[in-house]
Amino acid sequence: MDSSHQPSVDEKRSTRTGGSPEGRDEIVAAVENGVAVNASGYRDQLERQYSLLGLAGIAITVDNAWIALGSSISVSILNGGPPGLIFGLIVAVFYYSFIGAGLAELASAVPTAGGVYHWATIAGGPKYGRILGFFTGWINFYGWMFDLAALIQIMANICISMYSVYHQTTYTYEPWQVYITYLLVLWLCTAAVIFANRVIPHTQNIGMFFVIVGGIITIIVISAMPRRHASNHFVWGSFTENNLTGWPGGLAFLLGVLNGAFTVGTPDAVTHMAEELPHPKKDLPKAIGLQIGLGFLYAFCFAIALCYAITDIDALQGGFNTYPLANIYAQATAHADGAPNHGATFGLLSIIFCSSLLCCVGTVLTNSRIYWALARDNAVPLSPLFSKVNEKLSCPVPATLFVATIATALGAIPLGSPTAFLNLTGSFIILTTTSYAIPFAANVLTRRQYLPSATGSFRLGKFGMPINILAVLFIVLFNTLFCFPFVYPTTTETMNYNSVILVGVVALTAVWWVVHARRNYPGPKVMGLYTHDGVPSDGGKVQVSEGVEVPVGRGEGGVEGLEEKEKNESDGGRLP
Repeated sequence: MDSSHQPSVDEKRSTRTGGSPEGRDEIVAAVENGVAVNASGYRDQLERQYSLLGLAGIAITVDNAWIALGSSISVSILNGGPPGLIFGLIVAVFYYSFIGAGLAELASAVPTAGGVYHWATIAGGPKYGRILGFFTGWINFYGWMFDLAALIQIMANICISMYSVYHQTTYTYEPWQVYITYLLVLWLCTAAVIFANRVIPHTQNIGMFFVIVGGIITIIVISAMPRRHASNHFVWGSFTENNLTGWPGGLAFLLGVLNGAFTVGTPDAVTHMAEELPHPKKDLPKAIGLQIGLGFLYAFCFAIALCYAITDIDALQGGFNTYPLANIYAQATAHADGAPNHGATFGLLSIIFCSSLLCCVGTVLTNSRIYWALARDNAVPLSPLFSKVNEKLSCPVPATLFVATIATALGAIPLGSPTAFLNLTGSFIILTTTSYAIPFAANVLTRRQYLPSATGSFRLGKFGMPINILAVLFIVLFNTLFCFPFVYPTTTETMNYNSVILVGVVALTAVWWVVHARRNYPGPKVMGLYTHDGVPSDGGKVQVSEGVEVPVGRGEGGVEGLEEKEKNESDGGRLP
């Protein structure tokens, strides 16, 4: 071989996108008309630029667990105080472990940007897959939109809190100030996703640094600096006196699990990056496990340190839309004479600021990929527009702008509702977990016969059925609870509108199904790849190389097509 040979652009791209036989085995699902297609049934349009480290960066940064727990503490501070917060997190992680295991198996079997949308389509089989996938995709998208709105609301509150640290005597909080900050953060993140997409893997690594290292620094500071700590009883046994919801103790505790669920409730985030990974079958399950495991570890340690740093819980119970974490930091870092330590408080908030900003970037990225995946399959209005990808920027620009526009509208909700933040977080959890339950339930009802079994994928084996069943049961239980009013007796102002939002989302999706999808939505291409007239995924295919299967006897789409493609590539040919 000539050592002076310089690799061509195509060779470089092949290397980046898993051009080795092992990498190809993970990203090539079939060959259609001489073109290699991925698990979604499309040729790759986005660069496969994320290594396992980059994927882990997105998983940990988007989850942002310990920061999410502290930033959403207003969700559960009335539901038993510190004991409700700590034990509620444990319960949430327990039931999300079943969800994560189920998602990891599906993501490894069918690594597509559509995620649960495509998995529900496959699990439902040829008869019900089209309608199940359609509803799942839309419910998942709406859920992630509420999460984006909640996260940017948190980010806006962080900015306001940082400003107020040095202006406590002159600053007066107004909701419109939070909304203006919300808009600035949202559109800054949108610009980053569009114009700096190629550097986002590096920014998410930075975000992972702030989550991991910043978390350690924060835990040490709030543990060591307080001049006095809360009592053991306050942290571990004060549930009854701090249950201010009006609900009985057990029910109040279960309602407060929402805070823990919001802390770890993003297990499908990385699955929507599947088409930007060279090794999705192996890396996606690892990233999901790392996200839940590391997220819980940090959030649990942070929660304990945080609760021991609280000296005045009354100051934290000022409303659901507030940001009590800043007040806890002020209590923890105060000087010996009780005077506020502005520098320490600002420094701790700065760690959260940096991590949360990168978390918002990753969430905009996730949402844009979800909507783009729906648009590719003609499942959204103006699909030809929103399915477009600017391959120079490696970004679906129209879908990203649409996501930002919807988030702009959702961000205005807290201007008129004192419980808006609870509704944003609750709707995120309810909608996303509902979208997880649909493919899990379909898998159970079809006895998991449509789940592809590719070599090298992560499999639950004999535990798959009970894990899917338990995940569905937990989702039904907690989603029902999360629709209860936040306090009892309730009023119009403190009413929980999560059930209304869920019914509204399903109703809007049903209308769009009747108006458009029933006749014009063919279903995603994964239906043709993985289910054939009731035949399980392996039927009608042959294995060309380990992990790569193509349909038998389809001309250029069959074995002969793959052999011809490989011959063209070896001769310097280029795929269209």
